[in-house]
Amino acid sequence: SEQVGASAPLGFFDPLGFAKVGDEAGFRQLRAAELKHGRVAMMASIGALVQHFVRLPFAESARGTFGAVLKEEAQLGIPLLLLVAAMLEGAWREDATREPGNFGDPMGLNMYSEEMRSKELNNGRMAMLSVLGIFAAEMATGKDAVEQLGF
Repeated sequence: SEQVGASAPLGFFDPLGFAKVGDEAGFRQLRAAELKHGRVAMMASIGALVQHFVRLPFAESARGTFGAVLKEEAQLGIPLLLLVAAMLEGAWREDATREPGNFGDPMGLNMYSEEMRSKELNNGRMAMLSVLGIFAAEMATGKDAVEQLGF
C-alpha cells in the first residue's frame, strides 16, 4: 500500500488478485497498462463532449459519440483513429530504468511529483468509469454525452 496511487479509503486495490506478491515485472506491466488506459480514457471523455460541438468535414451528419464510428459516413474516422494511436504508441516507449508511465517531462512543467502521479492514476481510474458510463448511456438512450446532460 505504499505504491503511488494507493489512496484512502481502499489503499492498494486489487480485488481480483492480478498483482502477485514479489512479481515486480508483472506489476510494472499492469501499472503501465493502467496509466495508458487512464490517459486514453481522460482524452476520450473530453472527446465525447467535444464531438457534440465539433464535426469533422467527412462526418458532419454522424450523430453520437461512440455510435458515430459505426455510421457509413464516418467510416474514415476508424482508420484515422488507428493511425493516431499507432503514432502515439511508436513515439512513447517505456524505459525500464524509470517507473511505469514515466515519459519524462516533455513540456518542462516540472510537475512529475509523487502527488501528481497519484492524481493522474486516480483521475484516470475515474475517467475509465466515466467513459464506460457515457458509452452505456448512449447505447441505451441514443443520446450523445452532451445530450445526456440535458443540453
